[in-house]
Amino acid sequence: MDTAGLPARRAVLAGGLAAAAGALAGCSSARTPRATTAAPPPRPATPRAAFARLMEGNERWVSGNLDHPDRDPERRELVAEAQDPFGVILSCIDSRVAPELIFDTGLGDLYVLRTGGQAVGPVVTGSVEYGPMTGGTPLIVVLGHQRCGAVEAAYKSLKAGKPLPGHLQALAKAMVPAYELTAGNPGADPVDTMTRHQIKVTADGLRANGDLGPLVKKGALGVVGAYYSLDTGKVEVLTGAPA
Repeated sequence: MDTAGLPARRAVLAGGLAAAAGALAGCSSARTPRATTAAPPPRPATPRAAFARLMEGNERWVSGNLDHPDRDPERRELVAEAQDPFGVILSCIDSRVAPELIFDTGLGDLYVLRTGGQAVGPVVTGSVEYGPMTGGTPLIVVLGHQRCGAVEAAYKSLKAGKPLPGHLQALAKAMVPAYELTAGNPGADPVDTMTRHQIKVTADGLRANGDLGPLVKKGALGVVGAYYSLDTGKVEVLTGAPA
């Protein structure tokens, strides 16, 4: 085998590779930089704007055309020092009802509280009041849902007159007003009827309480009662939609 010409050929090959690498580097540096991520829309400042933002997000959830906003390291850094959510969501503990997903929102957008059947008490009410009373959060949504296990347990307990075990009885006690409204006209699905009453009773109570009521009257706060369908993913407004 003749090896006399190998060094020369290797030099030529090396030179060609170097030239190609240089050309590729030049092409790379000449490319137009990728556009930066668009700035998120400003925080809704009114009940109507906040409500519209949530319902637009729910439409995306139903269709599957999600934006996944405010869910990256930049957003985490932005809200690390301070928060300014545009809504408070009081929903059920049900694992299938995650407000941030249902409304296609992200980090720092919502205050979220979750109790069985949206049951309220002093601590829960105080937590709901925190955003509107300290930071001007313009919207509260009481979000109940289809096939609520907590409401079903409370309904059966109250109908049979048999207390639930442990602290679960506190949930049944909190839902007595909704049960009483249901008992007179239970409809085809008493649990669903009671769920809808529970949403309205809770939203009406928050809307009329001594601390939130004045904010509602002057138009600075909206309190919406809404029902979530597990089957479709759609949020149905029952009461209090901002005009």
